[in-house]
Amino acid sequence: MRRPSILTAALLALPLSFVGIFFVLPLLGAVATSFGLPQFSIDSYRRLVDVGVYRSVFAKTIRVAFETTAISLLLGYPTACFVASLRPRLRTMAVGLIALPFMLSVLVRNYVWMALLQDTGIINNWLRSWGLADQPIRLMYNELGVVIAMVNMLVPYIIFPVLSSLLAIPPDLRTASASLGAGRFETFLRVTLPLTGSGIAAGCLLTFIVALGFYITPAMLGGSGQMMIASLIAFNVREVLNWPFAFALATSLLASTIVLYYAYRVVAPRGVALKAA
Repeated sequence: MRRPSILTAALLALPLSFVGIFFVLPLLGAVATSFGLPQFSIDSYRRLVDVGVYRSVFAKTIRVAFETTAISLLLGYPTACFVASLRPRLRTMAVGLIALPFMLSVLVRNYVWMALLQDTGIINNWLRSWGLADQPIRLMYNELGVVIAMVNMLVPYIIFPVLSSLLAIPPDLRTASASLGAGRFETFLRVTLPLTGSGIAAGCLLTFIVALGFYITPAMLGGSGQMMIASLIAFNVREVLNWPFAFALATSLLASTIVLYYAYRVVAPRGVALKAA
């Protein structure tokens, strides 16, 4: 029994050392710097709470992440249901098309959205040519443009977990529901939706966490008036060289992510189990 354990420890030593050296130690260093060590201080965290501008940036980041997650769910859930209803070969093609944007860089996709949303872009030109607008509609350098682009990039994070949950539902359950007199809508509400609750929760959590850390999209499509936490961190690191405050922002963002993750681990399984029952 000792040889397998020694072999397992030897195999895990290299990846664990890599994670410890290049992730854990820098993370601990960032947290220590945010507290001003070796002289312990919470001035950076107090500044984050006391200064209204920073509270506003933090609140805007959470709001944009929530809006992105909600819209992604509204668009992604029906898409996942449609893909799940396809034949296996068509489903494979559809999954490939959904995953195709991941092969493009985020920078390229942002430039595409800039070409679409700017005042002289494709969308505004179409609206004016069709007589739907006399002047260009402001679709960029505001929160709307940021949310549109973020939804486009993050909706697959909703589709794939929900699709996995849908495909895991035995077809006999829907047949049994129909044989008991339930219509399609009632079957969806009482069978499909509860059993996809874990996929919904996982997709929403992943989308929200990724949206919290977006940097390039708000900077390019939102401008200076749509600063989010990632942009504020970069500003403090590159422009004013306030490393303790930048690390305090990053640590606060990391703490929020950890709280959300553990809330999902504690609450989501129980909620899904109760609905399925």
